[in-house]
Amino acid sequence: MDLETESSPSAEAPPPAAASPSPHDAKVGEIRDLILDKLRHTVGKSVTTATTHDWFIATALSVRDKVVESWLSSIEETKRTGRKRVYYLSLEFLIGRLLIDSLTNMELIEPTRAALAELGVDLETLREVEPDAALGNGGLGRLAACFMESMATLSIAAYGYGIRYDHGLFRQRIKDGRQLEYPEDWLTFGDPWEFQRLEIVWSVGFGGRIEAELGPDGEIKQVWLPAETVEALAYDTPIPGWRGAHINTLRLWTARALDPLRLDQFNSGDHIGALMDRVRAESISKVLYPGDTTAAGQELRLRQEYFFASASLQDLVARQMRLHGDIRTLADKVAIQLNDTHPAIAVAEMMHILVDRHDLPWDDAWAITKATFSYTNHTLLPEALETWPVPLIERLLPRHMQIIYLINALHLERVSKAADATGERLAALSLIDESNGRRVRMGHLAFLGSHKVNGVSKLHSDLMKTTVFRDLESVEPGKITNKTNGITFRRWLKEANPSLTALLTEVTGDRLLDDAMVLERVAAVADDPAFQERYAAIRRANKMTLARIIQERVGVKVNPDAVFDVQIKRIHEYKRQVLNILEAVAIYEEIRAQPFRDWIPRVKIFAGKAAASYTTAKLIIQLANDVGKVINSDPTVRGLLKVVFLPNYNVSLAERIIPAADLSEQISTAGMEASGTGNMKFALNGALTIGTLDGANVEILEKVGEPNIFIFGLTAEEVEAKRSQGISGQDAIARAPKLAEALESIASGVFSSEQPDRYRGLVDALTYHDFFLVTADFDSYYHAQRAMFKRWRDKRAWWRSAILNTAHMGWFSSDRTIAEYADEIWNVAVTPPGRA
Repeated sequence: MDLETESSPSAEAPPPAAASPSPHDAKVGEIRDLILDKLRHTVGKSVTTATTHDWFIATALSVRDKVVESWLSSIEETKRTGRKRVYYLSLEFLIGRLLIDSLTNMELIEPTRAALAELGVDLETLREVEPDAALGNGGLGRLAACFMESMATLSIAAYGYGIRYDHGLFRQRIKDGRQLEYPEDWLTFGDPWEFQRLEIVWSVGFGGRIEAELGPDGEIKQVWLPAETVEALAYDTPIPGWRGAHINTLRLWTARALDPLRLDQFNSGDHIGALMDRVRAESISKVLYPGDTTAAGQELRLRQEYFFASASLQDLVARQMRLHGDIRTLADKVAIQLNDTHPAIAVAEMMHILVDRHDLPWDDAWAITKATFSYTNHTLLPEALETWPVPLIERLLPRHMQIIYLINALHLERVSKAADATGERLAALSLIDESNGRRVRMGHLAFLGSHKVNGVSKLHSDLMKTTVFRDLESVEPGKITNKTNGITFRRWLKEANPSLTALLTEVTGDRLLDDAMVLERVAAVADDPAFQERYAAIRRANKMTLARIIQERVGVKVNPDAVFDVQIKRIHEYKRQVLNILEAVAIYEEIRAQPFRDWIPRVKIFAGKAAASYTTAKLIIQLANDVGKVINSDPTVRGLLKVVFLPNYNVSLAERIIPAADLSEQISTAGMEASGTGNMKFALNGALTIGTLDGANVEILEKVGEPNIFIFGLTAEEVEAKRSQGISGQDAIARAPKLAEALESIASGVFSSEQPDRYRGLVDALTYHDFFLVTADFDSYYHAQRAMFKRWRDKRAWWRSAILNTAHMGWFSSDRTIAEYADEIWNVAVTPPGRA
């Protein structure tokens, strides 16, 4: 070093070095440049001409690029290690919007927000532009989505398999109080998250005949020659886990005809007839749950279920052969989970593939099938345990009917050797129900073809053993196990309620979303007045947001300081929205008759869809709207009670409602709700539950403690005892004057003056044939509501209970549920987040 020059005052000082951008600023700049590149070169727009939707597409594609890098690495790592894969077959995947979800799990949300702000774009505005993916209906599909996210978070190599529905279930509109159904249009502008795999196309056959051929080994081989073939095209969506450590694939199938049109017919002038094959094929992936009240509707349902099961099994078996070269090791490398009974035909399809295409002996194929499959049951309702007419399966899937008959024959041959094998018992154990025409019991097929069968709450799993699978459990004891459902906290806490997440993180530390059990630390501050005040302020801000949504969507102004009493779920008689409505009517009558009482303001919020062919459920929606119309416009109520029904319930609407709820209505008839996951989402966000001892409510009670939940009504055992004595509601109504008055108001047309007898049939059913025991539970429910109000008046007690609900929800993380599946059913290893 030249010290003289270094210190010389005449030497020219070098210019100061430019400050290096911080890592955060560098990331923001990188994301900004990537969004601009996508806007220009993929969307084909300039900054000055781009619409909000253009910005959404550009942003989604830039995020997708980040996801893809980790996705490809995850795929290569799984190939390299040769580890076992899980395949989750579900007719529904209610994944909702993916922009915020992907940004959250890739830990890019704040730099992306900053990058967009530099471009004059608001991330929250883009959030609202994205349509919900119309791939599900209710809890079944949302559970599948939570499980896919948790499998990725725990670095389990997994594929989700389902159908890419063009128009989903339906878009719900309410007109004159009635539900109207319209096709969902979520794919109108395409889906920026998916990749069409043009090279992945599987042929799925229907109909035709079976021919017996003599094989080279002298054995007779059954050869199925389908009369119709439909192509299944693959679309892949990457599903990132928390912190982006592992990315899994959701592969959805769309149906396509072999030929786009019959050119000979078209040229002969039959332009419509030329397209009939295409229309028939593509109808398979048009809508979720097409109406099945007609023979054609039933056939389409079965075609859907077989289409996606066959394509999925062909796909995973081809991957097994490509990577491992031996079909006999399938159960060592593959675990297939059937999400409810819809994919049960996959058991017969796997036997078809192993026996007919890979020439395995029957016993070997059956052993591999049972070791590979496991089955989750989601319902005890007989109508939800699918059965299909034997003639329909014989016509549509003749080889599979043959396989089912053989499975059944071998099964009955084995169980008939038992000492108690009476004709009645064998009929109950048979795959073929002959009580009302021959029908295949798909639940029995899934049970027999699986090595494990699980329920989704402790109560549900116990009831499975004594109700729907009582006989099968007796011949295969120990097969039924429990896996209580869970929810992903990344979606239902961090994304839905970021302000609450930030507050909780101050107590738990930043491991909250890695290990949900650290929420237990929050219990220590449940009595802290300062924490309660901040917790309550977050709730009120969320209620203000929801109040604006209610006013925008249904034109009803609500008080954010009122109790937000919420029931959002599929509309069904067993979920008992009508019980909630009856209590609203009873309170309405009391407010008018006793205006001098110190009433606590309350807003009853309903949302949910009724199946298009479920007349009673649709009538319940109309009743909720009619009751709301009268109550909301009655000046004597003075705004103390409001009833609102928010149309077109979906994941994004739930993300706005749940963080704003004070009271969570989980009021199904005990013994009829398998689990529920809405109950967990509400409790996590601090809503107190009012509910029966049904589904996961039982376990929520165990975790949060009796003082912090409002339990009412008959137990599952009491429900059965009550039904055995008769299901008339007359005695209960006679003992409950408030109920009698509410029913008379509804029946006499107080809420339907233009059609006074509109609800007479509904009231008569409750009076004389109350199968779901609404009347029997009314008084208990009414008093539980009064206990809720007493707690609400004591604000410190209320917020203490709310905070303790949040604190004790860690066990209900879907990460816990999936870890149990992995260990006890799938036999795969997990890597907790942060350790990948």
